This record gives sequence, C-alpha cells and structure tokens, in this order.
Amino acid sequence: MEYLLLCILPIGLAFWAQMRVSSAYSKWSQVSSRIGMTGAEVAKAVMRSAGIDNVDIVEIPGHLTDHYDAQNKRLALSSENYHGTSLAALGVSAHESGHAIQDKEHYPALNLRMQLVPMTNFASSILPLVIFGAVFFRMFSLIYVAVAFYLILAIFQLVTMPVEFDASRRALQRLQGLGILTAPEMVGARDVLKAAAWTYVAAFIAALGNLLYWLSLASGNRRRS
Repeated sequence: MEYLLLCILPIGLAFWAQMRVSSAYSKWSQVSSRIGMTGAEVAKAVMRSAGIDNVDIVEIPGHLTDHYDAQNKRLALSSENYHGTSLAALGVSAHESGHAIQDKEHYPALNLRMQLVPMTNFASSILPLVIFGAVFFRMFSLIYVAVAFYLILAIFQLVTMPVEFDASRRALQRLQGLGILTAPEMVGARDVLKAAAWTYVAAFIAALGNLLYWLSLASGNRRRS
C-alpha cells in the first residue's frame, strides 16, 4: 500500500498530465492565430520587447522539444512551433521567451535551477545503478545514497515549478500586451500553458513520492540494524 501511494499514484498523475498536455496542444494547434505570425517571429518580438537581442532562435527536430539554453543564449523551437502560426505554437514560443527574460533579469529561481543542473544530472545518471545494487544485491547501505539522490531530484523539481509558472505568466502578459493575441485567442494559449504546468507539478509529486518511499526503507533498515 505504501509503494502504491508513494510511487504508483504519482506515475499515474504524470501520465494524466502528459495526456492533458497532448490533448490541449493537439486541440489548439489546429487553431491559427489572427495575426499570422510564426512561433519564431513571436519569440523574437517578445524578447525584443524586453530588450533582448543576443539570443539565437533555432529550429530543432522532435515534438515539443522546445527549450531555452541560458548558457549558450539559444532559444530552441521544435519545427512545428518554429514555423507554426497556431495558438499552441505561439503560446509555447512565448513561454520559452519568458525564460530568456528571466535570464536577462537574473530571476533567482532560474539561477538556482541552473546551479542544480550538474548535480541533478549526476544523480539521475547514477540512481538506476544505486537502486539495482540496493534491490538485487541487498546492499542496504545504498538505500541512504538513493535517499540523497531523490532529495536532489525533489529539490530540483520544486525549484522548477516557480520557474515554469513565471515563464508562462510572462508569456501571457506579453502576448496580450503586445497585441499578438486577442482576448478570445488568449484562451487557447492559456489552456496549453496551464496543461503544461501540470507536468511540472506531477514531476515534483513523483520525485517527492520516491523520496518518501526510500526514506521509509531507510527507516526500516535502521530499525532492523
């Protein structure tokens, strides 16, 4: 029951959140914006309005692979959003531009997340080996290592939530303030970004559930010792 509550249910929530994003994006990617701008053009306009002219906007393959690379000052948009003129494409493109604005303004949560990235990547890469050793080779000391790694992942996901929520807030403000989307069109962009927000919440709950589960194993192991 403990495993079900702390591990399986968060996985179910993550699956639901991903389906919610796919559904919202699919729906609003069929609705073209009145202004007819592409995602790349919107990203450029949003950043220009914030005085940003040193970020490259590039096209990358994949579905919803969009991201902002603060280290290399690069805003990467998937082909469908780079060339797309839909409400979904413009919402996603503006969201990534929101991260560029955060970077320019030295948004504290973004800076903290960037500092956590190397540690998080290391924990993510080593964690499967740690779990394998603890479960299959009964190396119970590794349980405490797993707890430490899941703590890092949980902190990273916790910090990620305000970063992503703030980027969406900035995106929606700029889309409306610059006259890129009308009030009725804002419904579509907002729906896509709200759906995406659930994926960050689900990721944090999953990381927290795993942390609590391994903490319970560590507590049980300590009692047996």
